[in-house]
Amino acid sequence: MLKSWKLKEIVLLAILSVVFAVVYLAFVHVGNLWAGLIGPIAYEWIFGIWFIVSIIAAYIIRKPGAAFLSEVLAASIEMMIGNAIGPRIILVGIIQGLGAEAAFAVTGYKRYDLWVLMLAGFGAAVTSFAYTYVMGGLAALSPTYVATMFALRATSGMLIAGLGGKILSDLLLRTGALEGYALARQGRIHG
Repeated sequence: MLKSWKLKEIVLLAILSVVFAVVYLAFVHVGNLWAGLIGPIAYEWIFGIWFIVSIIAAYIIRKPGAAFLSEVLAASIEMMIGNAIGPRIILVGIIQGLGAEAAFAVTGYKRYDLWVLMLAGFGAAVTSFAYTYVMGGLAALSPTYVATMFALRATSGMLIAGLGGKILSDLLLRTGALEGYALARQGRIHG
C-alpha cells in the first residue's frame, strides 16, 4: 500500500495521527462533560471529531490508504496515551477508517471535492454507528432514539469531519506548510 508513498507523506501522516490522537483523547473528556449535562446522546453531536484525521490525511496526501492508515495510527497512539477502552480503540479506528476510506475508493481516489470529504465523514459515521449498535446494545433503546442518534452522528461526521477537515487543511495550505503535497499541487493546477 505504501510503495508509491514518498517519505514526507508518511511523515506527515504520522504527525497528523499523533496530533489527532491527542485531540481525540481530549474530546473523550469533552464528551464526558457534555454527556453529564444531556445524557449519552451528547457524544453524537461531536462524533465527527473522531473521524477528522482520516479526511485531512486523505485530502492532503491523496493516495489510497491515507484515510484508513491515519485513523488506525491515531487510534493506536490514543490507546498508548491513555484511552480507557484500551486495545479496543484500535478496532474502532479500523472500523472508522474503513468507512472514510470507502468514500475515496468509490471515486477511484480521483475526487477530493467537498462532497466527497463529507461523504467520507458520513461513511465513517455509518461504520462506527454499526459497531456501536452491536457492541453498545443500542437495540434495547427505542427506534426513534436510535434513529436520532444516527442522524446526529451522520451530520456530525459530514460537518465536523468533512467540512471541518477541509477548512483546517485549506488553512494549513495557506501557511505554505503543505508545499510539495498533492493538495498544494492540485491548488496550483486549478489556480
